[in-house]
Amino acid sequence: MRAIKVERSSPLYGSVKIPGSKNSSLALLAAACLADEPVTLLGIPDIADLRTIYEIGREIGLKTERDAEGAVHVDPRSIHGAALEPAKSSSFRTAYYFIGSLLAKFGKVSVGYPGGDDFVHRPMDQHIKALQMMGATFAFFDRYYTVEAAELKGATVYFDTITSGATINVMLAAVRAKGTTVLLNAARDPEVTDTANLLNQMGAKIAGAGTDTIRIEGVSALHGCTYTVIPDRLIAGAFLMAAGVAGGSVTVEDVIPEHLSSCIAKLREIGMHVESNEHSITAHSTGLLRATRVRTAMYPGFATDLQQPLTALLTQAQGKSIIGERIFPARFNHAYQLMRMGADIKVRSGVASIKGGGPLYGALVHASDIRAGICLILAGLRAEGTTTIAGVQHIERGYEDVVGSFRSLGASVSLYDSDDLGTSDTDLRQSN
Repeated sequence: MRAIKVERSSPLYGSVKIPGSKNSSLALLAAACLADEPVTLLGIPDIADLRTIYEIGREIGLKTERDAEGAVHVDPRSIHGAALEPAKSSSFRTAYYFIGSLLAKFGKVSVGYPGGDDFVHRPMDQHIKALQMMGATFAFFDRYYTVEAAELKGATVYFDTITSGATINVMLAAVRAKGTTVLLNAARDPEVTDTANLLNQMGAKIAGAGTDTIRIEGVSALHGCTYTVIPDRLIAGAFLMAAGVAGGSVTVEDVIPEHLSSCIAKLREIGMHVESNEHSITAHSTGLLRATRVRTAMYPGFATDLQQPLTALLTQAQGKSIIGERIFPARFNHAYQLMRMGADIKVRSGVASIKGGGPLYGALVHASDIRAGICLILAGLRAEGTTTIAGVQHIERGYEDVVGSFRSLGASVSLYDSDDLGTSDTDLRQSN
């Protein structure tokens, strides 16, 4: 079994260059399929989720190539169909973006049910409602579902709940639909704006991305372009928190500080000193962490994907902290793993109560998703002894070289293969 081993760390010092956003990259690759010419994407991370997309794309005729400089060249001109292999497309949640990007071109798309992180079932009701309003019909089968539309027509869609995935998916579908589509109560996430910016460079007519009202005028054709993905705000936030857990000073480079406003504010509230420049942020440990309360929310609120590394940080804050998970109330698998390390955490009805300031101890734990894995690495930096983290494949879905990045800051982190851990991944998951 592959695992990451973490030893208690001395204070961390140094800088980390932040890669392109995983969540944006998944949407941009789907958006490129709408073009009638090749598209070049810069800054796309080389991670497992995206390699799965390339493989799925090849099966339907999409050509993707990463050159020596890291640019990803996407040629959609040879796409011959829109039937995505169910098992592969179920391996990550945002395979549904291919509905929005391929439906107008092919009239029918089939895809496996949303998968990826195993912390909660993610509903698709807002996707379904919006696409049906635009003229699509759905059929559901055991392993996959199909979406058909002889012609997509613009519609005014009010999202009953703010959802980044549905906002992006419907925006993709609307770009080549007939007429005007208006999205009300739309998500304001940077990844939504990033996708809209690429589409506009390709010739789309989208206004209002980044606000709660987006207006899309359908067009008949889209051309190629070269576009750079935004940096990954979630990776950046986790490394800033690492300075609070282990002590020291960590700088994240190639970031957009505005995208991390809520995270920076919370870190300062906890007791860290944070400085921002135009393209970098530095977090300094002050040696004293205060308990706090936080509720996750859609952007620009505190991101659910930063809740898990924040939990590790709050185990070191004196007093009682409260985390209310309002986006995915079941997203607390990491808390049970932290308890294996000695953390004093109680979870009930989407709320975690953390009594901080006590010691952590190295243990064998399991990463159930990307952010849970980073949470456990942060906890391992503070724990006495050795922390061994199974479920490495989940972390690799979002990080190119997580071990190398932490080692560059002075942390003792290593990746290894062993059959001698004594407990299987399944045993660890079931122990929750």
